[in-house]
Amino acid sequence: MAEAHEIAKKGLRVMSMAKGGTLQELVYVGIVGICDPPRPQVREAISILKESEVQVKMVTGDSVDTAVAIAQLVGLETLPSQVVSGEQLDTFTETELDEVVPRATVFYRVSPKNKLSIVKSLQRTGFIVGMTGDGVNDGVALKKADIGIAMGKNGTDVCKEAADMILVDDDFYTIIAAIEEGKSIFYNIRNFVRFQLSTSIAALSLIALATFLDIPNPLNAMQILWINIIMDGPPAQSLGVEPVEEDVVKQKPRDTKEPMITKKLIVNVLLSAFFIIAGTLWVFQKEMSSEGVTARDTTMTFTCFVFFDMWNALSCRSQTKSVFTIGLFANKMFLVAVTLSVVGQLLVVYVPPLQHIFQTEALTAWDMAFLTVLTSSVWIFSEIKKLIERYLDRRCKGKRSPLEYV
Repeated sequence: MAEAHEIAKKGLRVMSMAKGGTLQELVYVGIVGICDPPRPQVREAISILKESEVQVKMVTGDSVDTAVAIAQLVGLETLPSQVVSGEQLDTFTETELDEVVPRATVFYRVSPKNKLSIVKSLQRTGFIVGMTGDGVNDGVALKKADIGIAMGKNGTDVCKEAADMILVDDDFYTIIAAIEEGKSIFYNIRNFVRFQLSTSIAALSLIALATFLDIPNPLNAMQILWINIIMDGPPAQSLGVEPVEEDVVKQKPRDTKEPMITKKLIVNVLLSAFFIIAGTLWVFQKEMSSEGVTARDTTMTFTCFVFFDMWNALSCRSQTKSVFTIGLFANKMFLVAVTLSVVGQLLVVYVPPLQHIFQTEALTAWDMAFLTVLTSSVWIFSEIKKLIERYLDRRCKGKRSPLEYV
């Protein structure tokens, strides 16, 4: 038994060997240690997950010595209070489970029933649980977990059917890629929503204010339709394919109870809309003469609003990071979309047939330079605001609720 413990402490699975003609005649011949090491990138993966406040717990049928040795090898904490056996789990009440399970990192000699109780306990205490497994006995726990993760190569059919996600390479590190993709999709949707709302509110408010203040409408019907095409068109769509940020997986998990449209998002939307409305109305009032509204007035106002939209789209590429940090040229689709939108606007302003349709007239180079500088204010303000928020966030680091994984 002493030798078996020594072998297990090396991370080997211990099997006792015997021989004989019948089960009643078996003669003990020795023990053997089987090496089943973790994959090379598991330790690195766990380290990255810890940085992003994702907890990793090891659930195994191995003995305590083997389980602790492997846990230490991959970088898990193995204090006595953090190592729990399946036999102990069987004796715990629900209240005791909810106290012990969240703090534990290693569960050994567990049964399928124990795996299910671990998942349920974590869910009761408010955690989002991802469970990995490859055997038939993992099926129930995989089905109950918020995210069931099965092994593609060595996983059983039962395991794969019960899972939400299958790792085709059986590599734990692949989970990080899935987390990256999931976070990026969520952030891109939020960026898209911010751009759409700010532009829609600005366009609606601009017309409403003109009516309320009893001044001529700064935009005609065709110009409003053109703005709507840009708002729903390439620039908006390109925000949905923003590349994955390098450190997205290390960013703190969001609260799953938090809605898509948060107070912070609403504030950003309203601030962007305010800049667009104020700047566009100021240009309209500045250009309008005593002779009434001319083609030049509406062209300046129309172009001002479109340029505001383009700068606003640039600021919406990230809610927290500077455009220069994420890379000005990282999203090539965005660059193409904005370029095409600006070219389209220039065609509307300078091509005679389109001038007739949209009731515009050619602007000078000085006009274009003036509008470009003015409309960039919405982007400059957003960059300054992000800089201040990053500074404040660093000071408040560590105060958010973690998202947990098993």
